[in-house]
Amino acid sequence: MLSRVAERVYWMARYLERAENTARLINVYSNLLLDLPRGTKVGWHTLIDIAGANREFNASGKSTDERSIVRFLIAESNGVSLLSVLSMVRENARTTREIIPAEAFEQINDIYLFIRENSSGQISRSARNKLLEEIIVYCQQLTGLLAGCLSHNHVHRFIRIGRNLERADMTTRIVDVGSGNLLPDLDLDGTSDGDPTDPYQDMLWMSVLRSLSAYQMYRQNVRDRVNAEDVVKFLLQDPEFPRAVNYCLHQVEDCIGELSEHKAAIRQVRRALRKTRQADIPQLLSKGLFKYLDEMQVEIADIHDQIATTWFLPPN
Repeated sequence: MLSRVAERVYWMARYLERAENTARLINVYSNLLLDLPRGTKVGWHTLIDIAGANREFNASGKSTDERSIVRFLIAESNGVSLLSVLSMVRENARTTREIIPAEAFEQINDIYLFIRENSSGQISRSARNKLLEEIIVYCQQLTGLLAGCLSHNHVHRFIRIGRNLERADMTTRIVDVGSGNLLPDLDLDGTSDGDPTDPYQDMLWMSVLRSLSAYQMYRQNVRDRVNAEDVVKFLLQDPEFPRAVNYCLHQVEDCIGELSEHKAAIRQVRRALRKTRQADIPQLLSKGLFKYLDEMQVEIADIHDQIATTWFLPPN
């Protein structure tokens, strides 16, 4: 298998997963407004932080209101929007058409044309939610098509590696939504003596779960009410939920183990797994969660770097 082919299907999978997660996040974030008190101002810039697009957004000179940020993340050609990411999915699929099912490329082309045709101009909140739901369904259909119609060979392994590495990275970013930074301007008529966001923390953590379609699975595994400690533990350490960091890294480890010259990459993945399993969640929540999540994102980036060095870049 050529290294350039491996790299392109890997990035095709990462960009596809990124598009689905971005659509989920914007949709859930929008729906959160319906559950909060009237007059609550939500920190929309948090979406830019989660997407890791601060540099691009700041360079655009746009305001941090809902309309500007949502348009930036959906419809603009900036390298991080849904339109840009799905364009990159399409380009990577186009250059590897001979090794993926024809139906998969047709589906990718349909997703790109759909977002291009429906994201221009001003979009109402209801129309935006419908658009994002359609994108999520398209992405899920394509993931299922690749799982069911592509031989489970090295091409499929690199697709799984890309998908699960992107999922792990996005889950660590989405967990940040549970912080009080989500509601920087919440004021309960000045009557609260403590943290004014306290009454709404459970609601915020439910939104975190829903952004990953994790709410029902969480309720099946955790009998207690939704709370920060159990949610963070579930999303980081659960061994069976497909979007939990622990599960995703195990999937990456399994796929890498079936490739040649894998020792360095496996070592890096196992290092990240140890950091995930050994995390003391109660202690991190009291002090140090943000630092820990930053460190996990660095570990995941190091896995990518090792994968690129081993299989994508030319030997020195």
